[in-house]
Amino acid sequence: MADILLFHHAQGLTPGVRAFADQLREAGHTVHTPDLYEGKTFAQIENGVEYARLTGFGTILERGEQAAQDLPDKLVYAGFSLGVMSAQKLAQNRPGARGALFFSAAMPLSEFGGSWPDGVPLQIHMSEDDPWVAEGDLDAAQELADTVGGTELFLYPGDRHLFADNSLPDWNDDAAAILTQRVLDFLSNLE
Repeated sequence: MADILLFHHAQGLTPGVRAFADQLREAGHTVHTPDLYEGKTFAQIENGVEYARLTGFGTILERGEQAAQDLPDKLVYAGFSLGVMSAQKLAQNRPGARGALFFSAAMPLSEFGGSWPDGVPLQIHMSEDDPWVAEGDLDAAQELADTVGGTELFLYPGDRHLFADNSLPDWNDDAAAILTQRVLDFLSNLE
């Protein structure tokens, strides 16, 4: 079973992020869900992005690194949207990563050092017409898929950004079910 550090999206540690973590726990995995927003959640994604901007993306990344400090090295780093920043930085730079899961976002490799650790599997999930990923995330995801051997990039029909969070209007039951099964398969195949 995997030990997973799951970072929330710009709307905070919502009930939907917690529910997703619970699904992974029910499959036998250990899931840590740090609150990088210190208890704040936002009904609108734009408000959450503004909070992150005002707090400072550097501060958000520092909180992500602090969340990992007392955890084992052998982690799977996962993140929804804004949370991908912390997940990707840690996967690229903290020794011992077992894998990485990116939901609705990706960053260029150059953002956190320019290389991906050998043998660390990566799975990326995005809606193909999501306006949030059209701003560079899809290009970054394609770069990762082309550069990091064995990367799985899954594009889902539609334009919903946070389609795997069942507490938000973007929720898409069918796509979320497929995503969850793919994640569980990914986790079961880790060495």
